[in-house]
Amino acid sequence: MDINDLVRENIRNLKPYSTARDEFKGQASVFLDANENSYGSPLPANYNRYPDPLQLDLKDAISKIKGVPIENTFLGNGSDEAIDLLFRAFCNPGKDNVIVLPPTYGMYEVSANINDVEIRKVSLLTNFQLDMEKIAETIDKNTKIIFICSPNNPTGNSINREDIETILTNFKGIVVVDEAYINYARQKTFIQELTEYANLVVLQTFSKAWGLAALRLGMAFSSRKVIDVLNKIKPPYNINQATQDLAFEALKNIAQVNTWIKESVTERERLSIELNALNIVTKVYPSDANFILTEVTDATKIYDTLVEQGIIVRDRSKVILCEGCLRITVGTKEENDKLLTILKNF
Repeated sequence: MDINDLVRENIRNLKPYSTARDEFKGQASVFLDANENSYGSPLPANYNRYPDPLQLDLKDAISKIKGVPIENTFLGNGSDEAIDLLFRAFCNPGKDNVIVLPPTYGMYEVSANINDVEIRKVSLLTNFQLDMEKIAETIDKNTKIIFICSPNNPTGNSINREDIETILTNFKGIVVVDEAYINYARQKTFIQELTEYANLVVLQTFSKAWGLAALRLGMAFSSRKVIDVLNKIKPPYNINQATQDLAFEALKNIAQVNTWIKESVTERERLSIELNALNIVTKVYPSDANFILTEVTDATKIYDTLVEQGIIVRDRSKVILCEGCLRITVGTKEENDKLLTILKNF
């Protein structure tokens, strides 16, 4: 497969914007090229200079943890930026289509609508796995991207690895495996398969296990050709310097992050057992994420009761295949105890 054949013609021919930091490489003491404020910033730290447009130092630090070369790494303003850029790069508005697998992360459909790209929905089976036969029937010559969220949001389960590999092998388009919750999963990441599949894009994030949701930093890992296209069409300085600096510091604390992951998984299992014992809970779905999908007797009443007590969960009761369900994020032990106490007294 030649990735260039999938790229929109206008994107193939696009001459990207050239920044001052692109045109000069090297060391200097006086920068008078980018029309910055030479006096500094009205802050303790100076942010008057434009950041590295390719975030090379941060990507180098990430590569040491992920084992993925810099040239196979893209950083975005959250994973949502990478999702949007994939539409812009590979989908012709009003002509091409993508496949999503509901219930799933809602931004795939939002980005499709923003970019005027047809969205084709193939619902998961009742066990929240892929309907491989229906997916095959839905693909046509204008299908450019298939989005697979694993572990899936809002169901929490990992998608069968063999099914994903089958799609990667047989589909002649881009396959996006969104691994926002992979740190909590038993299943290994697909970034180990990047050299096997030129059409694979793996999304990960700093918003979950790394606890940096407010910084808005997402990662996309793919073949060199795909990453080059994303870098070509992204905004010049899409990751600000403060985010780069803070994320770089966070990467030094991987031991703390691993401790939190272990604690979250332990609490997830305890919370699942405790919820399953409640009369108001009719089903607790297995989870590989940091949340639990829970079917309850009256989702609206229980949700409202929790809100009155200052606890916010997510009402997913109107989502396909999640009827009557609440999605509960795994909190700290103290937060989970408070939740359970209220539910036991409901």
